[in-house]
Amino acid sequence: MYAVVKSGTHQYKATVGGHLIVERLPQEVGSQVELDQVYLLDDGEQVFVGQPTVKGAAVRATIVEEFRGPKVRIFKYRPKERYRRRLGHRQTYMRLRVDDIVKE
Repeated sequence: MYAVVKSGTHQYKATVGGHLIVERLPQEVGSQVELDQVYLLDDGEQVFVGQPTVKGAAVRATIVEEFRGPKVRIFKYRPKERYRRRLGHRQTYMRLRVDDIVKE
């Protein structure tokens, strides 16, 4: 059983017992989250395709940890103008453990 679910601006394939790495959510570590924007649901016998989402379907997951990704270096440079700017960015991610996929 698996589902294609949306979190933020990305889509993920969720399986029961699997892990998802999503962008930071406003909940705390250890809390339960419910992702209700399910685009596709496969229960082994039938495949449900949403238009745009599957009605009554949801993915329940637990937030396992919050961590930061690798540093991305941004360097802006304009030749012959003595213009140089250096920036860095680290995105915050959350690891979710998929507990259950429900279809009402």
